[in-house]
Amino acid sequence: MSGHNRWSKIKRKKEAQGAAKGKLFSKVSKEITVATRFGGGDPAGNPRLRAAMDAAKEANMPQENIARAVKKGTGELEGVSYEEVAYEGYGPGGVALIVECLTDNRNRTAGDVRTALSKGGGHLAAEGAVSWNFERRGVIEVKPGPTEDEVTEAAIEAGAEEVVSLGADGFEVRTHANELHGVAAALERRLELGGRRLAFVPKDTVRLSEPDKARSMLKLMDVLEDLEDVQHVHANFEIDDKLLEQLA
Repeated sequence: MSGHNRWSKIKRKKEAQGAAKGKLFSKVSKEITVATRFGGGDPAGNPRLRAAMDAAKEANMPQENIARAVKKGTGELEGVSYEEVAYEGYGPGGVALIVECLTDNRNRTAGDVRTALSKGGGHLAAEGAVSWNFERRGVIEVKPGPTEDEVTEAAIEAGAEEVVSLGADGFEVRTHANELHGVAAALERRLELGGRRLAFVPKDTVRLSEPDKARSMLKLMDVLEDLEDVQHVHANFEIDDKLLEQLA
């Protein structure tokens, strides 16, 4: 399995605690507001808003926070106007990166991302330099319990494309981006699900087997995701589970 998937699980566990939880709430609130602004406040007709609300639920965000973020998106409450921007770049070992941001100051955000990449052993790249190696997919987490055969059977019947084992952490089911919620609804009738989200999934990966490069890459991911304007960081690295556990 991809070391990046395992790292994502570790990251989410960290986000559930302390100050990191507040930062997670802020990022999810931004996404709810922007999703509402572009697609309306009814999640039944706004797939992006449904995905954001799923993320809020998975993070145990209070309902009043969700409602407030929606009202900012509809204009019922005053809020900041955010712009969507994605940066492409490279990290240690030639790892390809897509950094998705929501910002009210593009110059600040670009400077922050550029500095983080430079200090972390990487650099910004031109638009299109790495995005060709990623596909936009729907990703559905399945909580531990069922066997891989059981998840695969349910995924096939639901119309999903791929099942990825996360070992003791469960599974990921991947599907076309526009079929995320239909597939999730079908899976939910048979399996206990976790988060549902849209992600950039790499077509090809870079295996980091040297501890120093792997450690630098994980540190860079942490630094990027801790930036105020960064919503998601997608990368194509793989790290063996044994090495990842040592570094984590």
